[in-house]
Amino acid sequence: MDAVYAQVVESIYSRAIIHDKPRFLVAIAGAPGSGKTTLANALTERLNAMPASIRRHTVCVPMDGFHLSRAELDQLPNRKEAYVRRGAPWTFDVSGFIMFVQRLRKWAEKDTSPFHNQTTPPPSPSSSEILHAPSFDHEKKDPVTDGISITPDTSIIILEGNYLLLDELQWRDVASMVDYRVFVEADLQVARERVAKRHVLAGIEPTLDDGFRRVDQNDFLNAQTISERRLPADLVINGTPEHQSKDN
Repeated sequence: MDAVYAQVVESIYSRAIIHDKPRFLVAIAGAPGSGKTTLANALTERLNAMPASIRRHTVCVPMDGFHLSRAELDQLPNRKEAYVRRGAPWTFDVSGFIMFVQRLRKWAEKDTSPFHNQTTPPPSPSSSEILHAPSFDHEKKDPVTDGISITPDTSIIILEGNYLLLDELQWRDVASMVDYRVFVEADLQVARERVAKRHVLAGIEPTLDDGFRRVDQNDFLNAQTISERRLPADLVINGTPEHQSKDN
């Protein structure tokens, strides 16, 4: 997988340094269990570990912070279904997420230095605003307001989530507001097994059979939706063991 990570880092970095705006926005999407979160975190770590003279400070913003809170789910007319299907597109604050990406797009275009398109990172302007995004507390199972800070020295922002390339009302707006779109493909049965095992390891379900039952009521349905209604990506990564990728 290291070769894939290196390829995607190079793909993002090479575009970011010639980008005509101060900051470069990347969307990484994929079905549950595809490996998109692992990829996004690995890319963030590698970009931030580059030599200081060429580094582009990178921040990863998962979509999870825009889950509807449990208090909001309690107010839905289909409350019981909402808890079972938590993680489906309609259990997110999609309007809030789109508003955030719009703010992020405007913030990303604020010119903080005349040298933003050179290989030397721009200095950090103390007067620029810090942009905040919600995170998700997996222990409390609720979003955390302003859990993520995007500081003025950030050059690359990686958005990560299931529905960033979903061709549905509102969700489809995300693709047009980012600079580079990556999709992590995976065999849906392989992803199904990964998520079922994850539920057992996390103590959410006691047995693998219970894990599969949970997945089939939620994550696998979401995976099918993502697979059937995907917008085009600039780069497609194969999340199956073959680890192939291709530029579109």
